[in-house]
Amino acid sequence: MAQGKRISADIGGDALQAIKDMGAAARLARTGAGEGQAVAAARLGVHVQTIARIESGEPGVAIGHVLGLLALYGITAKLLQPDGGPPGS
Repeated sequence: MAQGKRISADIGGDALQAIKDMGAAARLARTGAGEGQAVAAARLGVHVQTIARIESGEPGVAIGHVLGLLALYGITAKLLQPDGGPPGS
């Protein structure tokens, strides 16, 4: 958890809010599917604590785990450049 606090000191408020929003979306999707954290962890192949860390919006969780959890429940993320376009535009 100390790592998450260190990381949060290094990134801006908008990024921290996006991390929290992704965690909240993952929790809502998981509970909406009627699954517990242990089931989600088994499906994703991670420890149940990782699911709890994602859902609480901890910034120190690997991005692959965050996106993987969202994908399990049909949620995709789209990266946009500051101009609003896709990467590389």
